[in-house]
Amino acid sequence: MFCSIDAGNSNIVFGFYDEVKKSWIHEFRVKTSKKLTVLALEKAVHLFFLENDIKIDELSGVGISSVVPEVNQVLQQFCSEYLGKSCYLIAADSYPLLSVKTGRPNEIGSDLMCNAFAAFERMAGPCIVVDFGTALTFTVIGEDGQILGVNIAPGLKTAIKSLFSNTSKLPEVALQLPDSLLGKDTVHAIQAGVLYGYVGLVKEMLKGIQLELGYRCHIIATGGLSSILTSVQQEFDLVDRYLTVDGIRLITLANQIKKGIR
Repeated sequence: MFCSIDAGNSNIVFGFYDEVKKSWIHEFRVKTSKKLTVLALEKAVHLFFLENDIKIDELSGVGISSVVPEVNQVLQQFCSEYLGKSCYLIAADSYPLLSVKTGRPNEIGSDLMCNAFAAFERMAGPCIVVDFGTALTFTVIGEDGQILGVNIAPGLKTAIKSLFSNTSKLPEVALQLPDSLLGKDTVHAIQAGVLYGYVGLVKEMLKGIQLELGYRCHIIATGGLSSILTSVQQEFDLVDRYLTVDGIRLITLANQIKKGIR
């Protein structure tokens, strides 16, 4: 069983891949904190392992993608001390061995690179990966596997929180797409404005990118909020909540195999 660890700005996600069944069978999240300790992480993961009957000796490998450098040492120490594994931390020097290329390896987030690699491996052609996370990102991969560009906008939760935090009378509302675009009360008005606004953002971004490229791309959605905007579901060829953790697994394996580790 392979363990992928995706350290993002909101959550650290642990994904567990059954190499026999060839599927992701478990997922566990802890809130990202720059004050996270190895002991706190061990306690949380230990309880999850007990509840799901996961045995440490079943783990074949561990890969990490992190966009929060402050937690990297804690994660590496956790892997070494609790899991008893030497983890692979994805970095700029991981990319030369991949079929997906980027001209700015030190600037692109490892999570976006994992998305791009997993999508290109799956589709074997040009892709746009829409990741609904803390940020809403569009990663564009060309026909030859070159990353052509990335667009970044505030994520849905980020937009709602910003509106709530910077106004006196507007409440924080649930991320629920209302039936009508016409807000009937304050909560409905915020939901309609933000969520339907993002429907338009996603549709126009996908349309504009493909128009500029001059050809159609496979559209893949991922991220914890990818199911919220039901009005854009028809735009996607695939919705895969495990795309990032699968990319971590694939990049780790690609580097270990080509370096003779596996």
